[in-house]
This record gives sequence, C-alpha cells and structure tokens, in this order.
Amino acid sequence: MTIVTSLEQLEALYAPAPAAASTVKVARRMTPEYRRLVEASPFAALATVGPEGIDCSPRGDQPGFVRIHDDETLMMPDRRGNNRIDSLRNIVRDPRCAFLFLLPGSGTTFRANGRAHLSIDPALLASFEVEGKAPRSVIVMQIDELYFQCARAIVRSDLWNPARHLDPKTLPTPGEILARMTDNQVGGTAYDQAWPERANQTMW
Repeated sequence: MTIVTSLEQLEALYAPAPAAASTVKVARRMTPEYRRLVEASPFAALATVGPEGIDCSPRGDQPGFVRIHDDETLMMPDRRGNNRIDSLRNIVRDPRCAFLFLLPGSGTTFRANGRAHLSIDPALLASFEVEGKAPRSVIVMQIDELYFQCARAIVRSDLWNPARHLDPKTLPTPGEILARMTDNQVGGTAYDQAWPERANQTMW
C-alpha cells in the first residue's frame, strides 16, 4: 500500500493551492449571509473529540434550531435522545467541536468550528422549550471560524432528488440490527413496531 506520510507530499498531490474563493470565505464572526444559512437549516452534524476518539452525531429540529446568540456565539439545544451522551462527554473534557449544517434542496452546506461548553442555566433551558419541554442542556459554541462548503458533494450524491430516495424496505431495520447483535435478546419486530409511538411521545 502506498500512503501519504508528509504534508509536503500531500500538498504536492493536491496542487495547485486553493483558489481565492476557497479561502476568502472564512469568517471569524457571523455575517448577514451566514446568518441566513444558519436560520434556514433544520439539520446539523455535530463533531466532537475526546480521550476515546472522535464522535459525529446527527442533530435535527425546526429550521433555526441553532440559535445565533451573538456574532461570536452559537447555541444548540440537546434534545431528547438515547442518553449515550457521547458528544456531551467529549465537550466536557475537550471543548473543540464543529457543526456541519445541511439545507434541504440546496447544494450549499455550512461549517462552524469552535470551542463549546454545556450550559444548564434554567432561564436558557426554558428559552428553548418546545411543547413545554426544555432540553437538559445547551451546547454553547464560541466561534473560531465559519465558512460555506463547496456544493460538489451534494451534487455528486444527488442527495435531494426524490427519485433517488431509498425504499426503507430494502434496508435492515433497527430492530433487525439489534436482534442480530444480541441473539434476539433485544430488538426484533416488536421494537420496530413500537418505535413510531415511542418516538412521538419522546420527541422533545
């Protein structure tokens, strides 16, 4: 196997250097245009790092669920989930994190890199209430850099094309995966059948 072992080798492989459009787009604080992207997005991937390694977690809510507190601060509520808290464990021990926002129907994606902490301030939690339910914590990111991402990945994947959507029946279900991994001790058909109502009752 031939591998890349130095920055010099890597940079030579990807010559020429990035064009101006790839570098001048980086901002250290929120701009009016970038604000519009954050406010329109209903989904972001949250990347964190900790002693055990890295984690990338999907986060979705109503458009604008990541709040722009000020031009240097973003806030993401931690909604109901499976209580693994992998991302939150990482943030408590290592503040480095990143958000990658997707915008349905658009090739543009948006990246925010920074350092975060978890807030459990009662007033802040209450400000994120949905249907009377507040998050248990809020991820507060101090922005290091912001920039939009090239659309090629979305275009290549044809991500938003309904004709390319997968039929869920062709994929293994969560219940099937759990049953296989636990010799049918967890999961199964009953798990899949109960999930829609369970999710509806614990969405917020």
